[in-house]
Amino acid sequence: MGDFRMPSLGADMEEGTLLEWLVKPGDTVHRGDIVAVVDTAKSAVEVECFDDGVIDALLVDPGQVVPVGAVLARLEGSAAATGPTSAGLPVVSPVTPIAPSPLVRHRAHELGIDLAAVRGTGADGVLHRRDIEELARPAPTRPRVSPLARRLAEANGINLGTVSGTGAGGAIRADDVRKAMAAPAMAAPAIGQATGPTMSGLDADQRATAMRNSIAALMSRSKREIPHYYLSTTVDLQRTSDWMRERNRELPVGERLVPSAALLLAAARAAREVPELNGHWVDGAFRPAADVDLGLILSLRSGGLLVPVLAAADTLDISQVMALMRDLTRRARAGRLRGSELSQPSISVSNLGDQGVESVIGVIYPPQVALIGFGAVIPRPWAVDGLLGIRPLVTVTLAADHRATDAAIGARLLKTIDRILQTPEET
Repeated sequence: MGDFRMPSLGADMEEGTLLEWLVKPGDTVHRGDIVAVVDTAKSAVEVECFDDGVIDALLVDPGQVVPVGAVLARLEGSAAATGPTSAGLPVVSPVTPIAPSPLVRHRAHELGIDLAAVRGTGADGVLHRRDIEELARPAPTRPRVSPLARRLAEANGINLGTVSGTGAGGAIRADDVRKAMAAPAMAAPAIGQATGPTMSGLDADQRATAMRNSIAALMSRSKREIPHYYLSTTVDLQRTSDWMRERNRELPVGERLVPSAALLLAAARAAREVPELNGHWVDGAFRPAADVDLGLILSLRSGGLLVPVLAAADTLDISQVMALMRDLTRRARAGRLRGSELSQPSISVSNLGDQGVESVIGVIYPPQVALIGFGAVIPRPWAVDGLLGIRPLVTVTLAADHRATDAAIGARLLKTIDRILQTPEET
């Protein structure tokens, strides 16, 4: 028997409102299946199950406010039945193949995938939702995983998307999974008390006020507890712009690249090279993150902010970053993000270039220790090799936590971003 609990969908979340169950008692679910929709102060979020099993009981009714960590449902684990014994030895009854869950079948139908052609990675070949989505994902985003590493990850609940592979071509080995298992867990957020009206009962003005209060509380805590320091630099984007113009000539209109994708990728790869700024401040110490999970700060049309995550962003190429950025932005503004996409980033980026802002002086999103800001790309006078000309320039800023680093390390991060943007062909 296992518990499905209200997850934390951000550092500022203490409670949420269950809006809808997408399963019922008796349904078979697998790790990664979407089972419920939860309303937070910021958005409605699709929440995935964290275990395999059968829904035994739903303990919370739609519309009810519950604190983070509260039990929402109980799951029964599935195991092969043991039959009568013969000669003192247990006789295991034949295992009946388990049919894919309704959610897996629905997702396969959405993606146009024939389930008969898919081999499941679960016990006895059970199909998981991730098996379906991995087939639909572009091949470069799926690192190779050794069979032993996959079994270890399954047995210990490790998300392979958060594991950095050290094998050839970034392949994930068993030792990589063991390292992820041994890494200290992030401190769990405190469980708040359920108070006040349900978020689903709020009108637009009340929801906007609740979101502003939530953001204000977190940012006040950040400025109160974190000794910020700030740095900025100006980066010449002429090489990136020229390279992107040539690349876009070969791409369909819907897949053409924009400068934001190059900036996000440069930030992620710089964070990989300067790991002192990629991680979290927990219990009075800095804990480096195993991957660069890049938080993308998005403004909502109704007001307020959301921070979905580009998981392992440093391992992506620029086309993948572009596709994910568009997808996350669209679904965030439509209120259709999933719980896993609101997991804790290891470093965040605020990009207000499309608003014409020249520079962004950010506030760190705790428990992170750094925030990178990008302003608008603006043609300006700039001297190159002693000659003055007009070049596309962007102001890059860094807000960092003085408890974790000093300005010399912050300067190294900004210098690395500049260097990466001068070699766009390597993205």
